[in-house]
Amino acid sequence: MHAGIEMGGTKTVVALGTAEGEVLEEVRFPTLDGPKTMEAALSWIADRGPVEALGVAAFGPVRVDRKAADFGTMLATPKPGWRDFSIRGAVEHRFPGLPFALDTDVNAAALAEADGEGNLAYITIGTGIGAGILTGGKLVHGVVHPEFGHWYPRRADGDDFPGVCPFHGDCLEGLASGPAMTRRWGAEPKDLPGDHDAWRFEVEYLAQAVISLLASCSPARVVIGGGVSQGERFHQAVEARVRALSGGYFPMADEAGFIFPPKYGQQAGIRGALLLAGRLGG
Repeated sequence: MHAGIEMGGTKTVVALGTAEGEVLEEVRFPTLDGPKTMEAALSWIADRGPVEALGVAAFGPVRVDRKAADFGTMLATPKPGWRDFSIRGAVEHRFPGLPFALDTDVNAAALAEADGEGNLAYITIGTGIGAGILTGGKLVHGVVHPEFGHWYPRRADGDDFPGVCPFHGDCLEGLASGPAMTRRWGAEPKDLPGDHDAWRFEVEYLAQAVISLLASCSPARVVIGGGVSQGERFHQAVEARVRALSGGYFPMADEAGFIFPPKYGQQAGIRGALLLAGRLGG
């Protein structure tokens, strides 16, 4: 039996399952501060008996380099009670010696959605915006990990919204995340009608985001998940705009159907956490 923890900006999922990502039992609860969230997650696992390995899929930024002295530490997150919190420390304190893997929630979701495919990008649009990238069968890391939500798109015509990112204002996350849409329009995305101008801006910025992925890492497939992406025909609209922006240049933009919703729905991240545990060989 393996265990997985997926920590998002608003909710945390904890599960027992297999090394192949099958979820056998899970629980979901609101994400609080670091100590409270990890205590709740680890206690739930402990109450269910021993596990062979644990995979954690965390929102970022988080140190994912196992060779770094601060491996497993949350970095410059604006989420209260998380900056400098050590996920690794909490796990090792509760389960000394347990094989433990850590990656971002979006990288874990990309791993799950790929189902063995070697080149895929997974974008999530929710409390924040992030992307997990699988290329050549390997998840992309750098000094930390891709911070896809914090690059600057070209402004859509008629858009003068200053953005909500506390670090950059009008980066992609500042313009197109769930909180950005709520601040801009005074309503949550789920409550905005399909013909609202909000979706014109959202489609424009996400299409630019996909173009940046096509230009930088050439994924065979792009999966877009998260609460904001559940708008009616959102994926089809983004793909149509990508085709228009591509000018016929990018090969993937000329093939039928390459932007999709997650086939595993809300379980993509937690399945990925279990797969991370399974990669440890426990």
